[in-house]
Amino acid sequence: MTKSIGIFDSGLGGLTVLKELSTRFPNESFCYLGDIARLPYGNKSPETIRRYGMQILKFLKDQNVKALIIACNSASTVFLGENEFEGIPLLNVIEPGSAAALKVSEDKKIAVLGTSATVRSHAYLETLKRLDSAAEVYEQACPLLVPLVEEGWVHDPVTQLVAERYLHEIKKEEIKTVILGCTHYPVLKPDLRKVLGDEVHLVESGEVLAQQLENLYQQKVLERDVGTRQIRICITDLTDHFERLARVLMHPEPIGPLEKVVL
Repeated sequence: MTKSIGIFDSGLGGLTVLKELSTRFPNESFCYLGDIARLPYGNKSPETIRRYGMQILKFLKDQNVKALIIACNSASTVFLGENEFEGIPLLNVIEPGSAAALKVSEDKKIAVLGTSATVRSHAYLETLKRLDSAAEVYEQACPLLVPLVEEGWVHDPVTQLVAERYLHEIKKEEIKTVILGCTHYPVLKPDLRKVLGDEVHLVESGEVLAQQLENLYQQKVLERDVGTRQIRICITDLTDHFERLARVLMHPEPIGPLEKVVL
């Protein structure tokens, strides 16, 4: 029986990760869960986020997955250091994202954009410092960016103004490596680049998770799939708006109808 790769996020932003992984691993099946009904996670307490995360991990485990990916940065902060869930490999975005940022940074000055919960946790700051004590880390909470993505306000004047407000200090400090510490943010790359410039390295979750997954295949922790490919997108609340947005985020990857699930 074909086993899929399970991915979850608080909303639809994690589809940027799904799109990257589905492109990099064209023979694999995926099961995505977007917790739309309880979005956003960024203003929730760590205890609440962990409770939600445990419910979702159990749901995905029941969908016959061989690996679990926490594509949500806010959720990754409360599962940091945990490498498996009930015997299934568990990946998060923070550790590989930090390592990738240090690899491309020439001056070790790194900015982290994230939700309020991610920034409050200092998970990236602590991970970057653990990996390289010489790293200079600037953290910036950007709580308005997630709802702007969920509303589909990409390439919008309002989004541009918000980006300029959040990124002012980063640009002033001439920081050239920026971690997009939320899976929604890659959708806004054109808006962010208008402020920061093309020379800035933007570290994305999808790219670093693809490398982590490849490592598991090479280490023989996971077996590559050669069966019939299937991509399922499950969400905890279903509206026409989210269905349209999902298709925009996944384009040109074809997807079937979204599935509404109860956790």
